[in-house]
Amino acid sequence: QVQLVESGGGLVQAGGSLRLSCAPSGRTFSTYHMGWFRQAPGKEREFVAAINWSGGLTHYADSVKGRFTISRDNAKNTVYLQMNSLKPEDTAVYYCAATTTYLSIAATLYDYWGQGTQVTVSS
Repeated sequence: QVQLVESGGGLVQAGGSLRLSCAPSGRTFSTYHMGWFRQAPGKEREFVAAINWSGGLTHYADSVKGRFTISRDNAKNTVYLQMNSLKPEDTAVYYCAATTTYLSIAATLYDYWGQGTQVTVSS
């Protein structure tokens, strides 16, 4: 069983930056592909970014490409989401997720989820 704990959310003005962190428990973090998803009020959960087990392959949603960067440090058992040039439409609860199947943008393929961290971008 993998437990995921997100941190780093908060309130920021448009154009600002935040860095989210996700620290999975367990000794096999390096074998998981990791993803970030978000869910705004009244909307479905949507894919944001994903990174494979080694960090050598990443995927991004078109809406965040060029502004967000996903990375991981397997030695520290942590995955990050650096968010720059934030916009009000980025406001959502951000979730970290883990999968051992294959790198995917589909939430249904992720086995483990964190509780989420709120990101609010004011205009």
